[in-house]
Amino acid sequence: MTIIGIGEDGLSGLSEASRKALAKAEVVFGGERHLKLADIGGRGKPWPVPFDIAPVLACRGRPTVVLASGDPFWHGAGSVLAAALLREEWIAHPAPSTFSLAAARLGWALEETICVALHAAPFERLVPLLARGTRIICLVRDGKAAADLAQWLTTRGWGVSRLWALSALGGPREHIVESRASDYVDSSAPSPLAIALLADGAAGLPRCSGLSDDLFAHDGQISKRPMRALALAALAPRPNELLWDIGAGSGSVSVEWALAGGRAIAIEAREDRAANIRANAAAFGLAHRIQTITGRAPDVLAELEKPDAVFFGGGLDAAMFERVWAMLSSHARVVAHSVTLETETLLTELHSRHGGTLMRIEIAHAAPLGGFRSWEASRPVVQWSAAKGASA
Repeated sequence: MTIIGIGEDGLSGLSEASRKALAKAEVVFGGERHLKLADIGGRGKPWPVPFDIAPVLACRGRPTVVLASGDPFWHGAGSVLAAALLREEWIAHPAPSTFSLAAARLGWALEETICVALHAAPFERLVPLLARGTRIICLVRDGKAAADLAQWLTTRGWGVSRLWALSALGGPREHIVESRASDYVDSSAPSPLAIALLADGAAGLPRCSGLSDDLFAHDGQISKRPMRALALAALAPRPNELLWDIGAGSGSVSVEWALAGGRAIAIEAREDRAANIRANAAAFGLAHRIQTITGRAPDVLAELEKPDAVFFGGGLDAAMFERVWAMLSSHARVVAHSVTLETETLLTELHSRHGGTLMRIEIAHAAPLGGFRSWEASRPVVQWSAAKGASA
């Protein structure tokens, strides 16, 4: 099987090896636009809707070509096919991606540009990425989606950002329109379409832990900003690691863990709070990285993927801890917070048995007192953190 990237210049832009593979192929799969660009005729088979690679796999052992836009391994079908085939069953001939062509038209260094596919993802995926001076290239579905994106940016304070709509790059229909996001209204641009953005306007999200509580939907059940920052410091998130956030409340710890590049499963007993968790995950563009489960731990944990870290925000008791601890793999990290004497006693005992770090945290904020100001103390929080493989 040959996987070929094709651009808007059609056959003229293909390498000799790609053209030879097309000439020998008994069947050629691709989108209708790809098949037309390659002038395939009766051998062409459009992708089924919804997308499915089964018809391609049924052609194993026969000369077969799959056409994809630009680089098949950058938001294309290449990786899906490669995962289903043996390495010796396929070869790929990529062409310049839309991202590469857009960067070439704008003179942007691609390694310094964020590239995002939004043709099948919500605009909120941009929330963690937007910052003043950031260069972003987005693939979007069509001209209407481009106009909707410009409106979305404007509504969130990024309307002064410079925006380029780049359509049908590399072919005779190529067209580029530049404007401010707030001024962009054109919804007639042909596909394939990319939106390039030089972000300006609102402040982006801070890159450190401890986001403002006001950024989260909650009913008061939230790990407050200072405690959350300390929890995240102890949890030590790393890219691609998985967190179990038990008694997640608003999901604020899960959100900040995911912003650091990890994945999270938020477990919350109350459905109204689980709804807040889902809303927060969506608002931060992290719905694909945070799974919300309504139920009580540890009963709902048995079938879940084993975590790299666990956070107990409250409600921990000895029986729950023992069951969760037994589920964890070696070197999993555990962080627990307590505001009650009973749970503090448990954490003290767990520190004695398993080691780790035990801290008592007391924070006071300046608040009015008559015509003056005084310190208003928050409830003390006890934090225990440990790694299972380092048990005492």
